[in-house]
Amino acid sequence: MGLLTASQLVLRAATCCPSPLVTSSSWLSTRSLPVGGMNILLMGPPGAGKTTVGRIVACRLGLPAVDVDDDVLEAAWKMPVAAKLASVGGERFLEEEGRALCNFSASGCVVSLTGSNPLHAEAMRHVRRTGLVVYLDVDGEDIMRRLARMEVNRIVGQESGACMRDILRHRKRFYEKWLDVRVLCGTGDAVEEVAEKVVKAVERYDDYAAETYVSTRCEDVGASDRKAHFSDVVVEGLATDGGLYVPKNGLPQIDAREWLRLVDMSYPERALVLLEKCIHPSDVCAADLRTMVFKAYGSNFASEAVAPVKHLHGNQYVQELFHGPTASFKDLALQLMPQLFAHCLPPMCNYLILVATSGDTGSAVLSGFGGLSGGHKTGVLVFFPEGGVSEIQKLQMTGHGEGNARAVAVPSDFDFCQRSIKRMFGESGLTGHLAAEYGTVLSTANSINWARLLPQLVYHSSAYLDLCRDGAVKFGEPVDVCIPTGNFGNAMSAVYAKRMGVPIRRVICASNHNRVVADFIATGEYDLRGRPLLPSHSPAIDILKSSNLERFIYHVSGGDARLVKELFTRLDRQRHFRAPEPLLGRMRREVLAGWCSEDDCLAAVRTVHAQTGYVMDTHTAVAKVVADRLQDGSCPAVLCSTAHYGKFAPAVFKALRIPSIPEDPAEQLKELASAASGPETHGDMMECLKRSSSSRGGHRVCRAEYSALVEEVESMIQDSFLKVM
Repeated sequence: MGLLTASQLVLRAATCCPSPLVTSSSWLSTRSLPVGGMNILLMGPPGAGKTTVGRIVACRLGLPAVDVDDDVLEAAWKMPVAAKLASVGGERFLEEEGRALCNFSASGCVVSLTGSNPLHAEAMRHVRRTGLVVYLDVDGEDIMRRLARMEVNRIVGQESGACMRDILRHRKRFYEKWLDVRVLCGTGDAVEEVAEKVVKAVERYDDYAAETYVSTRCEDVGASDRKAHFSDVVVEGLATDGGLYVPKNGLPQIDAREWLRLVDMSYPERALVLLEKCIHPSDVCAADLRTMVFKAYGSNFASEAVAPVKHLHGNQYVQELFHGPTASFKDLALQLMPQLFAHCLPPMCNYLILVATSGDTGSAVLSGFGGLSGGHKTGVLVFFPEGGVSEIQKLQMTGHGEGNARAVAVPSDFDFCQRSIKRMFGESGLTGHLAAEYGTVLSTANSINWARLLPQLVYHSSAYLDLCRDGAVKFGEPVDVCIPTGNFGNAMSAVYAKRMGVPIRRVICASNHNRVVADFIATGEYDLRGRPLLPSHSPAIDILKSSNLERFIYHVSGGDARLVKELFTRLDRQRHFRAPEPLLGRMRREVLAGWCSEDDCLAAVRTVHAQTGYVMDTHTAVAKVVADRLQDGSCPAVLCSTAHYGKFAPAVFKALRIPSIPEDPAEQLKELASAASGPETHGDMMECLKRSSSSRGGHRVCRAEYSALVEEVESMIQDSFLKVM
């Protein structure tokens, strides 16, 4: 079948929808056509309901409906599709089906493809040029039930004796290859519900202009002509007014039946579905996002589960977030975020990623950006507090001394490093000089960058789905999540996961003796005046100024940017603010917060090991202590285990009362592993320590002065990029 005539299109539109509202003159002349007048191409397995859904969608949108089986193949062959398959066999059938589709031409139609069309690459390239490919991702059990009722006998592959499940499994990778937009169909969704999802997916695709981001401090969103999209905020990191970017219209909400579809998926499959819902395909197309996600969460993780949930005791579970290359939870974001950053980069600039770290972010950023393929004009400069990280964390960072990546120690604390970087972003004279002199733009990979925070909501979602899969909860039953809290990014991502529909009852924020978040939730006062940063056994949360608290206050205040700006401007200038009572009440309904002493932290490591043989790191121990105090036990509690115990070996030795500590960090890990029933020794970390031991030398240190950090930035740019002549 070739080009469909106007009369055929109008006839098809009229017959698919009996409503008198749809006529040839009305929709052709006045209706704004979806996807710019191109086709909507419905793709999916046999039994997905493509034909029925296509007719309903066409009726809703006032468009002609075309069924490839009925209107293209049978019209061209002058015989039923089943008879054609029986007469020529599967291999030849695919070729003839593909040739017929290559001769098909139409626009402005809802086209229901056959289940086997995606197996013919040339045909799919042809039709894809004519429109938007919408994948009906239907539950496999729903498909099997439908096919059994239909007694289908015309599916390619059946004639060779392959079972239907194997045929569907084989085809799935082709559907994933060609999709532009996924419609995730909940278990048991009716065709009308699927059709409604298709319409909404097309509307979302068309309305890219609406999927924008705003600063937490932008009081009048409508006053600015500039629209910031995902690709903009990934590269910029921090908003120009000093605020943090958040989605203007919030995050998408997912219904229970769709969440249930994710229960039996792997971690990367879950991540892909959730991120597709949060990132518009105009920013990152489905195929590119899939490539990034499966690269981010593949063989670079020691556990195939990526972020497994393990039972600790009673109603407590541990989510192990340390199986990535640098043995900390930061890998879950930073194996993906650099790929997103590189994808969104404008072609003509150099970019220098500035990072302040309290320990784990530094090595994770260096690992993530170091894994990018060549050709990206990107450098990474990490500042860390010289005395505020563990020896192993320091070795992990300073081992990345080559290429466009560097870690520099500062004899101060994390807050000074973070404050200095934020100041650089806010000084137009400095950023203008770097752009004009070196063609270089500054960005960040801290959790103030939205692309750092977004992947973290995946693992909170995945933890709940694992509990559903393992029978610990039924979907809809609540859980609490307890998180070692410093910069509040991890906690904020749990709040966002709850917003998307994960049944998290409370997010419990656990602090060490620096306890600034715990004090704030308890009193409503955020007070840094005369407050020293105390060293601890859990240095990754040795933070006084929690950047992502700004997003949290924006969230609970209903997007009150004026209030956010007032509070955080006051914090910048006076180092203190008090939250209004109504706001404090809303915060307490979302989160609980507590803290533990250094002695209690070590005691928790020792007690859990004595009871179970399991060795926690000191940050997880902080979460354990606070969860024991604040969580009532009426629902499961998930403790976020944010790092492998080996990163803080001396503290763990102290906790376990092992008297003789080997001097060599690699030997420390070996000895601790011999005392632990779990988790296993972290292979990547061990290899890093062996390399560092064989080539150990000094590392770069700069003065704890803002001007000295600026000099390091300019020196890094000079070493990494050519000057613009």
